[in-house]
Amino acid sequence: MTANELKVPAVGESITEVQIGDWLVSEGQYVEKDAPVVSIETDKITVELPAPNSGTLTKIHKKKGETAVVGEVVGLLEAGAGSKSAKASPAPEKPAAKAVPAAAQPAAAAVATKSAAGSEARVMPAAARAMAQAGVSAKDVQPSGPGGRILKEDVQRTVEQRGAKPAAAGAPVRSAGGPRDEEVVPMTPLRKRVAQRLVEAQSTAALLTTFNEIDMSAVMALRKERQEAFVARYGIKLGFMSFFVKAAVDALKLVPQVNAELRGESIVFKNYQDIGVAVGGGKGLVVPILRNAEALSFAEVEKAIADFAARAQSGKLKLEELQGGTFTISNGGIYGSLLSTPIVNPPQSGILGLHAIQERPIALNGQVVIRPMMYVALTYDHRLVDGREAVTFLKRIKECVENPALLVVEV
Repeated sequence: MTANELKVPAVGESITEVQIGDWLVSEGQYVEKDAPVVSIETDKITVELPAPNSGTLTKIHKKKGETAVVGEVVGLLEAGAGSKSAKASPAPEKPAAKAVPAAAQPAAAAVATKSAAGSEARVMPAAARAMAQAGVSAKDVQPSGPGGRILKEDVQRTVEQRGAKPAAAGAPVRSAGGPRDEEVVPMTPLRKRVAQRLVEAQSTAALLTTFNEIDMSAVMALRKERQEAFVARYGIKLGFMSFFVKAAVDALKLVPQVNAELRGESIVFKNYQDIGVAVGGGKGLVVPILRNAEALSFAEVEKAIADFAARAQSGKLKLEELQGGTFTISNGGIYGSLLSTPIVNPPQSGILGLHAIQERPIALNGQVVIRPMMYVALTYDHRLVDGREAVTFLKRIKECVENPALLVVEV
């Protein structure tokens, strides 16, 4: 039989090293041609390496978490070997361990156990203490931590859902003075890249942030009025993000310095608006790009963002969708953030931070009224954007969102 080498493919310009993700096929297991064999993680996306032919995976050279360079062999696939029903040899059964009462288990040690999903899970120290105090078994807890780990929050959620009561008085309580385990987890390529970019932005640009607040009443009323018709026509809900994307396009045209970049000793002004929208992915925060956002309708913006968010979770975003961009919008409000200072994504010169909507008292026409308010922040590169221009930009965002008719009729 002929053994084909599984090599790390080229996954983008300037990317030379990747990290091996999950092996989707075990050694000795048969796989059909073009079926995914292993996931490969870069600093931007996760891609799946398909089988070049039908056959059996005979050797894994690189395990999950290890790094490999482009072109390196990570496994061997023997063409034509085995059959469709062939499976990896089951691991030998281990002798049954004697049952140990929960009270006798070390509290601070991470314990391997079975989760509610039936798969092997690790109970983290804080979670083990919480289970002992609440009288909850690990098999009843659904893990949410990396690698199927059971976290303290998972235990608390289970207790709340079941209305479980703390252990009765006299029940054994774990000592806080016991062993304090630590767990070392390698940084993913995405996290490494994010860290590098943040440090780069802080060390190379003169970053400054200006703030404003927006009365969201008009947009909320318009969404409520048009939501049903919008969904019926376009098959997607009208969200807040499309209003801010359209407002950003308007403001970038008014203040082109925020849409420009420094290139050496020159300023590059761009007559198009490629707006990055930060979304949470399965591996962390990613920023796919809305190309030529100035030409997109509200429905097209909403559909594109929904598609980006769905594919970010499954790791299906394409590398080219994450490259470029002239400006970025980050919505920390979906996580409850009230106020923050976002960091510019080089070589861009500005980023707009959105935050949670809260009802607050404001002065309006000589009276105190309660309105749904949102703080917004613009972080900008002061080397290129002056304070007057930054304030003008943010005020235009405020004007457009508080008067959404401006986004339809240019004024």
